[in-house]
Amino acid sequence: MTKQPATPTVRTRMWRDGKLHAQDFPLDRVSDQLQHPGCLVWADVVGDDNGTLDRIANELGLDPHAVEDAVSAHERPKLDRYDGYLFLNTHAVSFDRLTGALDTIKISAFITETALITVHRRPVLDMLGLIDQWDSAPEILQYGVPGLLHGLLDAVVDSHFDAVQALDDEIEGLEDLLFDDRMHGKQIQMRTFALRKSLVRLRRVVLPMREVINTMMRRDYHVLNPALMPYYQDVYDHVLRASEWTESLRDMVATVFETNLSLQDARLNNVMKKLTSWAAIIAVPTAVTGFYGQNVPYPGVGREWGFWISSVIIVAVAVALYAGFRKRGWL
Repeated sequence: MTKQPATPTVRTRMWRDGKLHAQDFPLDRVSDQLQHPGCLVWADVVGDDNGTLDRIANELGLDPHAVEDAVSAHERPKLDRYDGYLFLNTHAVSFDRLTGALDTIKISAFITETALITVHRRPVLDMLGLIDQWDSAPEILQYGVPGLLHGLLDAVVDSHFDAVQALDDEIEGLEDLLFDDRMHGKQIQMRTFALRKSLVRLRRVVLPMREVINTMMRRDYHVLNPALMPYYQDVYDHVLRASEWTESLRDMVATVFETNLSLQDARLNNVMKKLTSWAAIIAVPTAVTGFYGQNVPYPGVGREWGFWISSVIIVAVAVALYAGFRKRGWL
């Protein structure tokens, strides 16, 4: 039985002059709402129903290539320019401290002069908090769609920052385990590989954001009002910090991995020294008793003092070896 796609969840809002004027209206009325002077429309589509995106594309005259990129699950972060609008791909992330896994959720956005259409397959970020932020900041909404977009990008970059911070904490925890006297070799290896995999995924979505934000701030794109430039510059600074942080974490993970291998070799050498030392000590009574067990006459054969001499030799040599190995730190 073929699984049918779930009905997408659609959330819509319309502001006029920085104040909320309408919300939760059908997608078919988006173009009608855009006819009002001074309006600002946001529509958020959660789901993977292509039919809903086709309706939006017909409603706003969107390019089929952009719609195809919006439904694709493997598009990298980017900002493309089409006739009359921009298309944005970005990724919000969440990090699971228990498993060390990183979850990435693609968010696509169609950016017109008066409307922001966001599309994602699963619920992402704190949309209610983002809506409250928009509603409580009419001074940002007066700049139109770029004001809405700033709130979205700020929330996305904050999710990157939170994931980088969590990864940093986990890697520091691995460093503490490295020098623990208890054996954590396999545990450290598994955790290191999990964090390394998550870090690679994080870098793939964080590093391209520098180009995305930088392109949006270019004057020849005429996207931003000069008054919004400080807001986007702040987001860009956070992107740079997250990017530099991921680079340093990559070096830290590599250092942890190499240090763990070196410590394992050192522990193995220490174990081998101990085993070799005990083998040498055990070899002493074996050698002495083996010598006295020959079927030939030897000093003290058949005499009580011969037994005591052999015993003293065994104890004396074994104690001497033990003391020597202890002095060298082998035991």
